[in-house]
Amino acid sequence: MGSKTEIMQKQLIECVPNISEGRDSVKIQTIASVVETVEGVKLLDVDPGKATNRTVITFVGAPEPVIEAAFRLIKKASELIDMSKHSGEHPRFGANDVCPLVPISNISLEETAKYAHKLGERVGKELGIPGYFYEKAAKEDKRKNLANCRSGEYEGLPKKLSDPDWKPDFGPSEFNESVVKTGATAISARDFLIAYNVNLNTTSTRRANAIAFDIREAGRVKREGNPITGKKVLDANGEPVRIPGKLKAVKGIGWYIEEYGIAQISYNLTNISITSMHVAFDETCKAAEKRGLRVTGSELIGLIPLQAMLDAADYFLTKQGRSLGIAESEKIKIAVKSLGLDDLKPFNPQEKIIEYMLDDGKKKLIDFKLDDFADETAGESMAPGGGSIAAYVGTLGVALGTMVANLSAHKAGWDDKWEFYSQWAEKGQDYKNRLLFLVDEDTNAFNKIIDGFRMPQGTDSEKEARKAAIEEATKYATEIPFQVMETAYQSMEVMQAMVKDGLQSSLSDAGVGILCARTAVIGAYFNVRINAKDIKDREFADAILSKAANIYSKTIAIEEETIAYIDSKM
Repeated sequence: MGSKTEIMQKQLIECVPNISEGRDSVKIQTIASVVETVEGVKLLDVDPGKATNRTVITFVGAPEPVIEAAFRLIKKASELIDMSKHSGEHPRFGANDVCPLVPISNISLEETAKYAHKLGERVGKELGIPGYFYEKAAKEDKRKNLANCRSGEYEGLPKKLSDPDWKPDFGPSEFNESVVKTGATAISARDFLIAYNVNLNTTSTRRANAIAFDIREAGRVKREGNPITGKKVLDANGEPVRIPGKLKAVKGIGWYIEEYGIAQISYNLTNISITSMHVAFDETCKAAEKRGLRVTGSELIGLIPLQAMLDAADYFLTKQGRSLGIAESEKIKIAVKSLGLDDLKPFNPQEKIIEYMLDDGKKKLIDFKLDDFADETAGESMAPGGGSIAAYVGTLGVALGTMVANLSAHKAGWDDKWEFYSQWAEKGQDYKNRLLFLVDEDTNAFNKIIDGFRMPQGTDSEKEARKAAIEEATKYATEIPFQVMETAYQSMEVMQAMVKDGLQSSLSDAGVGILCARTAVIGAYFNVRINAKDIKDREFADAILSKAANIYSKTIAIEEETIAYIDSKM
């Protein structure tokens, strides 16, 4: 599906359909396998339960491919599962019982809800399956709660579907012959849920529970006198009064794990935008210490979005007064060690972080070792060419500026200024990542032109299609080096700031960074010009050439100004 850098720039959503079959492995595999018939979607997990007669399937990808895969899965489940013959311990009302969509990166919950609506409308119209939108996708308050939508379960559908108050959001309002077999479905958009355990230096479940009650939203039941054995305090309706816990959107309970010989607090973080993993961990540490216990680490069950790990790293780096503008790989190490995720067993980011699991393993230019990259460039093929090299030189330039920012943030005696330098380092990392993406994208753009020239031209229509493809590819091959120019030019602000305000002993490093950025701009400018001359749409070509010339002029001025400043200081 692409490199980590490419994946980070895409919108990603996760889909977690629950099908009403947990015993027939052939049916389960047949249903789950349709997901992988959609290009750009990756099947992450298939988790069947015999007692519940239910299977949880997890897959991820860009929004449009994911809802296409979800549609195919719901269709296949409706073909293979007969709800009139289904039984199991878990509440259910359909062959595909629920189908939540979860935002993973670069997409909001509100946008995800729109895709849930799009999927539901298609399921109702094309498959004739009735259903309800719940949680963030709900169209009225009483339908937000899944339990309300599913009340009565499959057996109660004939009555429910005919009730005007429970008219389906999509699909038929009658328990017809088709619905007898498929049942109904519920489709939602919801926040990412994390199953997360915190390890304690005790074997006592009771003490683990005490901490869980301190933290979880539901808290503990209020009692008279002794907080453990005292009589429950009841409200006017005869319901137990509760003392709320410290954190919202958190469920938790203590238990003893024989395999590890320790007690844990098992949390469900139901909305990590309200309570994150690192906040749950830190608050647990404080609560444990008050009770004479110590947190030794934690355990992540299932997968986690990359951003949640990066947020954890930033949280702990900020507490340490350290720059946040460090490499992503270093941030992951900080998060793992700060949360003790490797306390019980090794933590492999490639198997636990969703975005990393989407890496298709295809080697990109930026994956090459330095000597191999040089050899690849020196070889007989035309790519990588000047555009990719310009982007990479720009990457090195802003990496130097970022280095000076990080060195300055860490300098003894400058602790009161670490945030200033951290902000510049973060900007530098952002520019660096954009330029790294453009290293490969310039080569990809060139290859699109080659693909265009290889198209058939036996008929007039084929000739027209070929001509149009070459024109579009040439425009794109001009836009990419222009983006290199633009990004490298903008990145010069990092080096300029570090030349003037960073460590003066690293003045030469920031200066080399400026020179690299200038080379990237000029090199990319050459590519813009040579590609633009072949564009037939001269209005497009003239516009991009004009903007490129402006960036070129401003870059030369910054280079001259910086060299003069460095000369004055040496």
